[in-house]
Amino acid sequence: MEDMELLFQEMEQYAAENHVPIINERGRKAFLQVVQEKKPHRVLEIGMAIGYSTLQIAANSADDVKITTMELSEERVKTARSYIARSNYADRIRILSGDAGELLTSEAAKDAPFDFVFIDAAKGQYVDYFRKVEPLLSDSAVILADNVLFRGYVLSEEKPPRRFKTIVKRLREYLELVTKTPGYSTEILENGDGLAVTRREK
Repeated sequence: MEDMELLFQEMEQYAAENHVPIINERGRKAFLQVVQEKKPHRVLEIGMAIGYSTLQIAANSADDVKITTMELSEERVKTARSYIARSNYADRIRILSGDAGELLTSEAAKDAPFDFVFIDAAKGQYVDYFRKVEPLLSDSAVILADNVLFRGYVLSEEKPPRRFKTIVKRLREYLELVTKTPGYSTEILENGDGLAVTRREK
């Protein structure tokens, strides 16, 4: 098996050259800290891209971790499969290809309950994802959502450019939902593009 550090570097280079969004350097440290604190056993990832965050989670979780991950782009699934096959974690990762909104209520549900969920897919769908993920959570699950501050517009008073208006509105709705839903506590880390860490308190 390959050296994971070298594999990560290769993936970072591929992402930069091909404009694939992976968790950025500023956000990565905070992201890994949350994973390492939780040391999850059953992980659900919504939005795999090329499998970079998938493998980072695998490398920083419990030794018996199992990850169910989903991605809409078939091309990215293909790239991710080739990277994951070269890693130490290929037998721990189940890849689902297709629309997350549909997969959450069908295929992904078979692997529940999850003690860790990472959301990094269509920003406008975060509210829908949260509602569909809720029944699949373990009692002390952590939900980590990326890009929740979206270039600073989400918490800003200034109006976002028209093309981002809907995304910003939906992300504001998501943050309101996770901060006001009983049984959850949420902290927002302003690292990178904003990470919302929502902890279930049962």
